[in-house]
Amino acid sequence: RELREYLSGALGHHYKVLQASHGQEGIESAIHHIPDVIVSDWMMPKKDGLALCKVLKQDERTNHIPIILLTAKADVESKLEGLGIGADDYLTKPFNLEELQLRMRNLHQQRKLLKEKYSQMVTLKPQDIVITSQEEKFLQKAMAIVEHYMEDPSFSVEVFQRKVNMSRMQLHRKLKALTGYSTTEFIRSQRLKRAVSLLSEGSGNVSEVCYQVGFNSLSYFDRCFHKQYGMSPSKYLEQATHSDEKGLQPVGRRKTK
Repeated sequence: RELREYLSGALGHHYKVLQASHGQEGIESAIHHIPDVIVSDWMMPKKDGLALCKVLKQDERTNHIPIILLTAKADVESKLEGLGIGADDYLTKPFNLEELQLRMRNLHQQRKLLKEKYSQMVTLKPQDIVITSQEEKFLQKAMAIVEHYMEDPSFSVEVFQRKVNMSRMQLHRKLKALTGYSTTEFIRSQRLKRAVSLLSEGSGNVSEVCYQVGFNSLSYFDRCFHKQYGMSPSKYLEQATHSDEKGLQPVGRRKTK
């Protein structure tokens, strides 16, 4: 308890901190809140840090969350055991608070780089992705669901969350952590990606493509397309018609505070 209160106070200046008094409570809190990082002691009642790490890394809702284990065990075998079951980092007690904060920042930066990588995956078709991690498996699954409902304008966040068996907040935070997109933005980006593909292939005029990708308003489709790609769909179709080799890249997304 003393260590938990100390870390909560020290880290609370920079982070919103949630506390858990034992491993089982930590697992339940992580699944409910989907935090950005977890700092866990190794030795805890009910479930220890290894059990917590194992459960969360095997759960599709939480396997993307970086976990730092704190332990008094300094031997190499213990460290390898912790890293072997999915812990992202490891600190031996007593530890330096600045070092912990630095490791947290490093993990956050790594997640940022992965987010940039995974955000590019939403421009691919599900079958084009080579599966290399649990996170990429989840993204392929999410993309395949949107692909299945592509022409259905009634496909909603609620239907999406039921299909992936997550709550609205869990799905939102999972996608946000992996891609930088909210759930609504993720669905829209997939629809627009398919629209670009159909326009490039000459699979219909703008109005036909609009409805093929699940938009039920031509004006809204035009606004979304322009925001994502920096030109109207009719302008893109005109360029694609004149050059089969014409490429199109999304414009930079606006930064939000």
